[in-house]
Amino acid sequence: MLRILGKASSINVRKVLWTCREIGLDFMREEWGSGFADTGTPEFLALNPNGLVPVLVDEDGPLWESNTICRYLAGKHGRTDLLPAAPRARALVEQWMDWQATDLNASWRDAFMALVRRHPDFQDTGRIAAGTRVWNTAMAILDRRLAATGAFVAGEAFTLADVVLGLSVNRWAMTPLETRPNLPAVATYCARLTERPGFREHGRNGIP
Repeated sequence: MLRILGKASSINVRKVLWTCREIGLDFMREEWGSGFADTGTPEFLALNPNGLVPVLVDEDGPLWESNTICRYLAGKHGRTDLLPAAPRARALVEQWMDWQATDLNASWRDAFMALVRRHPDFQDTGRIAAGTRVWNTAMAILDRRLAATGAFVAGEAFTLADVVLGLSVNRWAMTPLETRPNLPAVATYCARLTERPGFREHGRNGIP
């Protein structure tokens, strides 16, 4: 049985859960992370030396980094609809996955930590405002891309890029930002993703 180590509330764990739902994979999820089993134990660090979730364990051993796990599962199960085999088409999907993991993830840190996590080190109002601007600017890039494709991030078809970015869109929409631009293509995209059971289950925190 495929094992997924990580709590279901983690955005990175939910990437893997949604990918499994799209492929139709059975798995056993184990509760690891803050509030659950300690990821700093020797047992866990033997699987992921970074002490972070998710970790996937199958017959070939452990694998970490959420986007890598998603690509691995799609490749292993021949899902070229989710991760194309053609080099250019695949690169386009991976380009947006990498952008999510680097640029977009970095943009939300200050605002999310302050407004959702309520972390005491992130309560400076100027820093929150600046972080909100950076996050909204990144989301505007996504909005322009979606307006250009008229459908999904990589083009007309749903791919792994939409799994990782769909979760990011939900995080942006759920965070109580003081200012939020009107991004119509993002709003339409979110409605389109909501038609997928995997997004309803793992992308929108169970909200229909």
